[in-house]
Amino acid sequence: MSEVRNTGRKTGEVLLDLQRISLSFGGVKALTDISFDVREHEIRAIIGPNGAGKSSMLNVINGVYHPQHGQIVFRGKVRQRMHPTEAARNGVARTFQNIALFKGMTVLDNIMTGRNTRMRSGLIANAIWWGPARREETMHRAKVEEIIDFLEIQHIRKTPVGRLPYGLQKRVELARALAAEPELLLLDEPMAGMNLEEKRDMCRFILDVNEQFGTTIVLIEHDMGVVMDISDRVVVLDYGKKIGDGAPAQVKADPEVIRAYLGAAHHH
Repeated sequence: MSEVRNTGRKTGEVLLDLQRISLSFGGVKALTDISFDVREHEIRAIIGPNGAGKSSMLNVINGVYHPQHGQIVFRGKVRQRMHPTEAARNGVARTFQNIALFKGMTVLDNIMTGRNTRMRSGLIANAIWWGPARREETMHRAKVEEIIDFLEIQHIRKTPVGRLPYGLQKRVELARALAAEPELLLLDEPMAGMNLEEKRDMCRFILDVNEQFGTTIVLIEHDMGVVMDISDRVVVLDYGKKIGDGAPAQVKADPEVIRAYLGAAHHH
């Protein structure tokens, strides 16, 4: 039985299955025996107090960290040690808590860098504009323009990213991740530092990306209201262990989850 969000949209098969993942750094356990899965086309949230292991989990999914125990099954295949560039080539894209854009470059050029994993002829050939590279460049440009329209950032295409307000920079970062046409999009606190209006916009765009592109999304988010509004399923971590997993309403009512959050003072 698939989860159905209030849109009536069904999620599909399991795309990513994390099985008994444990990760430690110098004897300190960051993640202990964590299992959960992500289904095609769903919005899957990872929540928990500070220091719960959420970022470590995202880093495991996109190959920055390699767990000492457990396995990662992606599209039905056990994934061997994989680095972020390979993960990107295999359809995993990600945004970061601290925006990782090229501040001096225009919005358009930043988004074009997101196409790199898709470009066969490479940037050198693209700079020379020979036959195949030129055709390929035109195709990539068309895809990028589609994303620019989709995220309503036409008016800033030529603006250096560093001059934009924070909420728009975050939107450009989302655009760059989408330019790679990922199957799985990892969003690391996409609403952090945003005002209410920017949060509302970002929520709408995340839902639109999910519904119109069919992109599967895993996000870490502190804003509980946002998580409850946009997620299909939520996994809850605390001190590197999984303490809850299910539909938002179910997780929200879970005594152990409430305790972790109400006792969140002990994490600071």
